[in-house]
Amino acid sequence: MNFIRTLLIILAIYYALKIIGRYIFPIFMKKMMQNVEKKFNEQQGRTTSQNQNVKEGETIIDKAPNTHSKSNNDVGEYVDYEEVE
Repeated sequence: MNFIRTLLIILAIYYALKIIGRYIFPIFMKKMMQNVEKKFNEQQGRTTSQNQNVKEGETIIDKAPNTHSKSNNDVGEYVDYEEVE
């Protein structure tokens, strides 16, 4: 009697997992993928919303040049040279 009861419990668990795997797991995965897609679109939306008014081939500089930096005139002299073969 205990063997049959154990066998029925194992079969019940097997079919329950099979139903979960077939119907509930895809719903769970679909929800998870929608969340990932939403996060991805939010990240991409921040970068593309800034560049929506940009025409093709136009250059955008996001960082302003540093006007308070020291001049580096004491580096040395620039010597133009040609390579001799």
